[in-house]
Amino acid sequence: MARIYVGNLPLDIRERDLEDLFWKYGRIRDLNLKNPARPPAFAFVSFERYEDAEDAIRGRDGVMFEGQRLRVEMSKGSAEALGVSSGGYGGYDERAPARAPARDLRRSEFR
Repeated sequence: MARIYVGNLPLDIRERDLEDLFWKYGRIRDLNLKNPARPPAFAFVSFERYEDAEDAIRGRDGVMFEGQRLRVEMSKGSAEALGVSSGGYGGYDERAPARAPARDLRRSEFR
């Protein structure tokens, strides 16, 4: 199991919205949404497979959602618990391809 941190979320975000953002990357084991008194909201999303968590980070980090640029990264301690080295938490690999341009993923008004 691997856990990712999702930051810079709007305060009106719901667990269902997070599921909609991350379901395509793999089976979600757990969602832990935090709505603090002061913005922004954040969440932890746990995937069954480490590779799914990495795919979610590559696919959603920097994406625009409800006017906010999402920050998605491996949760601190997640890689340690699995015994996997991530090459320094939050750092970027020089060999990694350039980040894709931001996309806008606004929710529809239909609910």
